[in-house]
Amino acid sequence: MHDFLIQGASALHTGEATQAIRTPAQGTDVRVCGGLIAEIGSLTPEPGEAVVDARDAVLYPGWVNTHHHLFQTVLKNVSSGQGVPLMPWLEAVPYRHGPLIDEEALTVAATLGIAELLLSGCTTVADHHYLFGQGVGHDPAAVLFGAAESLGARFVLLRGGATRTRSFASDDHLPMPHESLDQMLRALDDTARRFHQPGGAAMRKVVVAPTTPFYSTTPGELRELARTARQWGLGLHSHLSETQDYVRFAAEQWRMRPVHWCAEHEWIGPDVSYAHMVHLDEGEIALCGQTRTAIAHCPQSNGRLGSGVAPVQSLHEAGAVVTVGVDGAASNEAADMLNELHAAWLIHRAVKGAHAQPAEQLIHWATDGGARALGLDRVGRIAVGMQADLALYDLNHPRYAGHHELATAPITAGGGGHLRRVWVAGREVVRDGAIPGFDLPMWLARARRVVQRLQQRAGVLA
Repeated sequence: MHDFLIQGASALHTGEATQAIRTPAQGTDVRVCGGLIAEIGSLTPEPGEAVVDARDAVLYPGWVNTHHHLFQTVLKNVSSGQGVPLMPWLEAVPYRHGPLIDEEALTVAATLGIAELLLSGCTTVADHHYLFGQGVGHDPAAVLFGAAESLGARFVLLRGGATRTRSFASDDHLPMPHESLDQMLRALDDTARRFHQPGGAAMRKVVVAPTTPFYSTTPGELRELARTARQWGLGLHSHLSETQDYVRFAAEQWRMRPVHWCAEHEWIGPDVSYAHMVHLDEGEIALCGQTRTAIAHCPQSNGRLGSGVAPVQSLHEAGAVVTVGVDGAASNEAADMLNELHAAWLIHRAVKGAHAQPAEQLIHWATDGGARALGLDRVGRIAVGMQADLALYDLNHPRYAGHHELATAPITAGGGGHLRRVWVAGREVVRDGAIPGFDLPMWLARARRVVQRLQQRAGVLA
C-alpha cells in the first residue's frame, strides 16, 4: 500500500448515479491512505506526501467488467466464426477450440486479457469460465486467480460449467468438458474455500455460474445450484436471452418467457446477474426491476454477432441493476472497457435517438453498477472510505484537443485510452500506459505460439 495525493485533475467522475462530475472549482484532489480514499476536495500536500500530478487529466473509478471469457483471448478473429450469428459461431469457435485450451493456453490468454483490461482502466474483472470437467488436466480456477494476482487486478470467478452439453461433438469436434452435479458442487465448494473472500472490499470472489440456464443443467439441478449458492453466500450468474433462440426455446418447451422461467427456478433477485438479455418483453423487464436482478450489458459482442441491442435504459428505469461487460474476445476481438462504453454510447443513440445513454450514465453503470452487482459495495465510486481503485486518463493527445467537456472525453472521443496511472486498492498497476514489470514482448511471443498450436490441433481434427 502507498499513501499519496492525486492533485489537479481537470475533472473527476465519482461513479455516482447523479451529480457525479466534480470540476476543479469543486475540488478534484484525492488523498489515498492505506489503499482507501481518505479525502476529496481542494487539498494541500502534507509534509513528505507523494503527489501525483493530475493536471490535464481526468480521474475515474476503475472500470468493473462484469462478464468476460478470458480463455477467448487466444481465439480472436477466427475465420470460421466471422459473418455468422451466435449458434454457428459457438460451434465454430468456443465449442471447437475450447476443448483444446490447456494450462499453457489459459495462462497466456488470462494474463494478456487482464493486461489488456488494465490498460483500458479496468480494475475488477469478472470472468465466466466454463471449461471444467472431464478432459481438463489442470485447475482453471487456480490459473485464473493466479493471473489476476500477478497483475494486481481484483478478480471474480464466475464459475461456469455444465452437467450436459449441446451436441456439437462429432468426428472433427471434441466434446466440451462437462461434469455431474455432484462433481460440480464438490468443485465449487473447494474453489470457494480456497479463493472466495466475503465482504465488499474483497480481492477475490467466486460466483455460481452454469453456462446457460436452459442448456447446461436440468431444471432441478438449476434450482439446487441456486439454493446451494445462497446457502454458501455466493452470487449467481449465467447467459440469458442473447438471441431469439432463447425465447423460442422457452416458448416451445415451457410456454413461458425466459426470465419468468428462470424466476420459477429461483434464479431471480439482487444476487443474480445475466449477460446479454437482449430480447426481453415488458413483463420480463418489470420483473427484473422489481427483483433488482442485474444485466451485464455487452454491446460490442451483441453487435458483432448481430444479436441486437439490449433494452438497458428500460431495465434501469424499471429498477434493475445495469452493468457493463466486454464479453469474450472471440466475439469482440478486444478486451477494452473504454471502447465498450464508446460503442454503447453510439449504438443506443443509433437505435433510440441522440438523447439516449448519456456518457455520465454509462460511466455509472460500468463502475458503481458493476461493483454492486458483484457484491463489492466498497468498490466502484470515488468517495471517502472506498477502495482506491482509480484510473487517471491523460488528455494531452490530439484526440482530446478542442474538447469543451473534459469529464466525459475518454468515452465520447473513443479510441485507445492514454492512461497516466491505474491503482487497485492504492497499489499502482499501470504507469504511463504500461504495466510495471510486465514483459509484454515475452507474453506476446507466447501468445503467437499458442495460436499456432491451436490452429495446428484444430487442423488435425478437421
